[in-house]
Amino acid sequence: MFDAPDRPVQIDILAFPETTVILLASVIEPLRAANRIAGRTLYGWRLLSLDGKPVETTAGIAMPVDGAFKPGNEENPLFVVSSYNWRRSNTTAVKMALSRTARHRSMIVGVESGTWLMAEASLLDNHKVTVHWEDQEDFSTRYPEIDVVKERFVIDRRRMTSGGALPTLDMMLEIIRRRQGYSMALEVSRSFLYERGGGGGEIRPSAPSSVGMLDRRLYQAVKLMEDTVDQPLSLENLAARTGISARHLQTLFQKSFGVSPHVHYLALRLNAARRRVIETDASLADIAAGTGFNSASAFSRAYRTQFQESPSETRAR
Repeated sequence: MFDAPDRPVQIDILAFPETTVILLASVIEPLRAANRIAGRTLYGWRLLSLDGKPVETTAGIAMPVDGAFKPGNEENPLFVVSSYNWRRSNTTAVKMALSRTARHRSMIVGVESGTWLMAEASLLDNHKVTVHWEDQEDFSTRYPEIDVVKERFVIDRRRMTSGGALPTLDMMLEIIRRRQGYSMALEVSRSFLYERGGGGGEIRPSAPSSVGMLDRRLYQAVKLMEDTVDQPLSLENLAARTGISARHLQTLFQKSFGVSPHVHYLALRLNAARRRVIETDASLADIAAGTGFNSASAFSRAYRTQFQESPSETRAR
């Protein structure tokens, strides 16, 4: 699934009855946002049910599907999405179908209770997985051959598992990060997460991934970066203004985001530049200056490295 990042990925989503709307949205919406931000199709998806009929969600909303799930030789990643009362779907036919399709799929993903259905089909033996925090003890007892870890999501070889709606969102952002890079994942994250500003009811994009759990000093550093994309601050200046050492700030970024402060700062600046390339008629030189680049050539090189096309190619497309 993480090979050939320039080629669109088609995924199949097998949704079971009593799935929540937010769980399905957590899978699909980040992919839709990535397509919109990229301006081209990076991801496609089919929503499937066991019988080809609409899936009845816990909200009473019947979700239309593209067809019935028929295990064959498809290699597309398969997302097994289930929320409540998964045992009702835990039939011999379902277990056989999942086992059969697993021989061909490049990846199988258990989303919330979908992990239980995969475990019942013996698809997770000797793998690290995660489940909803309320179910971890029961899951470990029922499947001693599976290594249950207390993580929001887990990627282990050709298996992925997540423990709920928000962890699934994090998992989808990680898929996007591995395929399209940190800048794209950051921009997708910022399209979903918002917080109120300091006055006048202003709404501002927030930092990615569980912003409410960020260290206060890291949160302050991220905000400083967002406010100074036109005149980037040095690492030492950022650290001084947040009251910690540069080394500690680097550690906080690596621990929370998995990247250095420089990578995060550059992603913010390039994403801001890309929005201006697409949404305004400003010259590329002005955009470069407005996002903290010393020259148009330096801006163009960084832009191409991140987005695999030049600013002028983005604008033309």
